[in-house]
Amino acid sequence: MADESDKGSNGGANSGFEAREALLYHESGRPGKIEIIASKPMATQRDLSLAYSPGVASPVQAIADDPANAAKYTARANLVAVISNGTAILGMGNLGALASKPVMEGKAVLFKRFADVDAIDLEVDTEDPDKFIEAVALLEPSFGGINLEDIAAPECFIIEQALRERMNIPIMHDDQHGTAIIAAAGLINACHLTGRDLKDVRMVVNGAGASALACTALIKSVGVPHENVIVCDRSGPIYPGRKDVDQWKSAHAVETDARSLEEALEGADIFLGLSAAGALKPEWVEKMADKPIIFAMANPVPEIMPEEAKAVRPDAIIATGRSDYPNQVNNVLGFPFIFRGALDVRATAINEEMKIAAAHAIAGLARERVPEEVAAAYGKSHKFGTDYIIPAPFDPRLMEEVSSAVAEAAMKSGVAQHHIEDMDAYRLALKSRLNPTTSVLTQVYEEAKANPKRVVFAEAEEEVALRAAIQFRDFGYGTPILVGRTKAVADKMHMLGISDPGSFEIQNSADSEHVPEMVEFLYKRLQRRGYTERDVRRMVNQDRNVFASLLVALGHGDALISGLTRTYAQTAREIGRVLDPKPGGLSFGIHMLVGKNHTTFLADTTINERPTSQDLAHIACETAEVARRMGHEPRVAFLSYSTFGNPPGKWLENIRDAVHILDKKQPGFEYEGEMAPDAALNEKVMALYPFSRLSGPANVLIMPGLQSANLSAKLLRELGGDATIGPMLVGMEKPVQIVPVTANVPDVLTLAVLAAAGVVE
Repeated sequence: MADESDKGSNGGANSGFEAREALLYHESGRPGKIEIIASKPMATQRDLSLAYSPGVASPVQAIADDPANAAKYTARANLVAVISNGTAILGMGNLGALASKPVMEGKAVLFKRFADVDAIDLEVDTEDPDKFIEAVALLEPSFGGINLEDIAAPECFIIEQALRERMNIPIMHDDQHGTAIIAAAGLINACHLTGRDLKDVRMVVNGAGASALACTALIKSVGVPHENVIVCDRSGPIYPGRKDVDQWKSAHAVETDARSLEEALEGADIFLGLSAAGALKPEWVEKMADKPIIFAMANPVPEIMPEEAKAVRPDAIIATGRSDYPNQVNNVLGFPFIFRGALDVRATAINEEMKIAAAHAIAGLARERVPEEVAAAYGKSHKFGTDYIIPAPFDPRLMEEVSSAVAEAAMKSGVAQHHIEDMDAYRLALKSRLNPTTSVLTQVYEEAKANPKRVVFAEAEEEVALRAAIQFRDFGYGTPILVGRTKAVADKMHMLGISDPGSFEIQNSADSEHVPEMVEFLYKRLQRRGYTERDVRRMVNQDRNVFASLLVALGHGDALISGLTRTYAQTAREIGRVLDPKPGGLSFGIHMLVGKNHTTFLADTTINERPTSQDLAHIACETAEVARRMGHEPRVAFLSYSTFGNPPGKWLENIRDAVHILDKKQPGFEYEGEMAPDAALNEKVMALYPFSRLSGPANVLIMPGLQSANLSAKLLRELGGDATIGPMLVGMEKPVQIVPVTANVPDVLTLAVLAAAGVVE
């Protein structure tokens, strides 16, 4: 029968290469995943005197006079505590408060990434519910909300209920209610697709832990009658009078003749499982009603694998907790946006009305037309249907839809201390809180998974390249082709903990079967450029970039990544002996600078020393297209030391001519120039030029020449606060990316995925 584990089991810690990579990720740079950054200037003595003594006295007195002022003068209204005692860590069990810290830090990162909610992790070293409750309750002045995590049942029920009663801020145990909200949303849509009315369905729940009981309670709240739900634990269905059930289970007892899960499932419309792998047998699924709805949410292995259920019931709608199947019940669809809405109205609780509103908002979003960028991540399912009943976690519309629904429900149900007068303005503000690049990058990764490509890693003997290639395969982005000496690459894989190096394709020019066709292809290409056949054969045998490029040119790979062992210019020259720019175009480089709320594209930073006016216009159009594919409406500025002729100079004509070319072309995006950087980016300076055609600060900066572009990109990377992606090579006939020699594993992996997904090409 059912295992009452809430989250399944992942079989313990990772092993081998995966474990090493995970530990290296958490250890590298600043240990851990979070840091505190000041949100106000701290450069001068005056800044410090305002931030602390004596300036801090004024907000202290204002808050003492009116506690509501804490939301105005402190970070409390956007600060959530992620709290655990480590008694139910993921699927690993009771490993203690300290061991739970990486998970809680990770949850804090998700809050920030998905909903711009600041979160701090707190690990409470006690298994005594009363002590835990007392410790957390005393923290109320510090936080706008509390997210409880990885606390074992039944203590989690006691803790949450007591804190909800004692504290006047939102409290949510995400393992219970987050899962319940997403499951309820999926169930609403599954019933919609199968023509069922919630009040008429028969549901069987397998599992009676925290998540299962929370799902059951919320699903009843959205419309499924209590008497139509049978909850099963290890001993079978829970019915009135059964002796071995606690108060939380007994609340869901119903009259039934069934004494096993198998008997309970006969004729049932819905199976909802939060129990153990393999708990649902295919032969039991056969006995369910037509078009059965199966939510098998044990992790990492569900109660029944989707293909097993489909084999006996092709008409079934199936959801799991796994990302490699459609309809993933993923808590990240809910908790960031639920807290976002709750915090924005300063709610005193997260009540049933807010949870129901969140479930309906998530369900409604899945029924809307699916944006192309979201559909692409699913590969096949492009609209609401049996394989798309729950939105994707990276759907950028979740922030706006779910948060606003929760905020409205809080106001209507009377738990909001702050009322939003203009909901349209609030929704717009929600949409603008996050940088769309982060969502698009997630979509790019998912698209790479849905359409895996063969990527040639030209420097597979380098540890950074090899680790990136291994991750590229392990994360499901495609197939790496490793270029290098066979034994050297295999030995390095063994050193990294890879037990099956033979499962990777290694291409060695010393014994590759492709060498004869490579020599023939390249000799025809270079024979009139002063190269003999002997020269060509030597290049193929000795130059890894030439050999790797030929693999792509001849169709043995789909994309190429290189650059770790030679300068960018040298790598580009070697690749250029084999591959050309697209017909009629030119290749160039883009640095993408990604901040919290903005992304700036800088071009050309790598290739063209003195671009002509035609080149500049072409670079502007192509970079604008990359910006659009990354989720931004381009506003292009042609940069110069001069702003509209002041001061005058002899290097301005090609910039002006590029603008004239776009005037004639009418490319469909905003552009302006020539202009200095402050006139393109600083709104106060922009106001001095009311005739400028830019409606806001530029996000695509076209540099006048390679020297200024390359210097600017590298200075910003070293001195700026933004994350830098690139340089990204654009305009080659085949997808090629050249990383800097200083690139780390994430840099190489990101560019490999971008090349595979065709975002920059």
